Amino acid sequence: QGAPLAAAYHAALLKEADASGDTAVLNLGGVGNVTWWDGKDNIVAFDTGPANAPVNDFIKAKGLGEMDRDGRLAAAGTVDEARLERLLQHPYLTKPYPKSLDRFDFTAAMADGLGAEDGAATLTAFTVSAVGKALDLLPRRPRRLAVSGGGRRNPTMMAMLGQRAGVEVVQAETLGWKGDAVEAECFAFLAVRVLRGLPISFPSTTGVPQPMRGGKLAG
Repeated sequence: QGAPLAAAYHAALLKEADASGDTAVLNLGGVGNVTWWDGKDNIVAFDTGPANAPVNDFIKAKGLGEMDRDGRLAAAGTVDEARLERLLQHPYLTKPYPKSLDRFDFTAAMADGLGAEDGAATLTAFTVSAVGKALDLLPRRPRRLAVSGGGRRNPTMMAMLGQRAGVEVVQAETLGWKGDAVEAECFAFLAVRVLRGLPISFPSTTGVPQPMRGGKLAG
């Protein structure tokens, strides 16, 4: 798959927070991805579905800015539940991991024909409902999600996540992490693992045949 690559760092964060098994890490960027660690040797990670990308593109197409800031439009809208139910039949959502997505695999076209508020609400509901389906695929369903990425700053998305995915939701900062820096910290962490000859990609995260190192030292 080639992605996601953050799993090793997410597992290290969970270990530091003594939060194995019942807590998973969810990153909500353009695409959503989840990492689950059992506290021992089993790390699972995969892309859950879209996150901010379809909503952002939908808002831009409506000429209403770059994003649904603070989830205000979604909060004012009504989810098209019939459309949402159809969207949730997408085969990716029940496909076994490892699996990954491109930013454009799920697009703003999912909300075609809807007004700004209802479209934002429906796309947001799809994002969080896809997360709920992803949690059902894990070896053990976590009770709590520590959320990083831009989506954690959207209170409507966070509230819907708790309601529709059936899980406690906290921002990464609650565990002492820097939610905006997790990805940057991750790649520094991976660089050190490469220097030490440690793997950064695993069968249960990217589908590689065995734990593998990555990168090439220059100079």
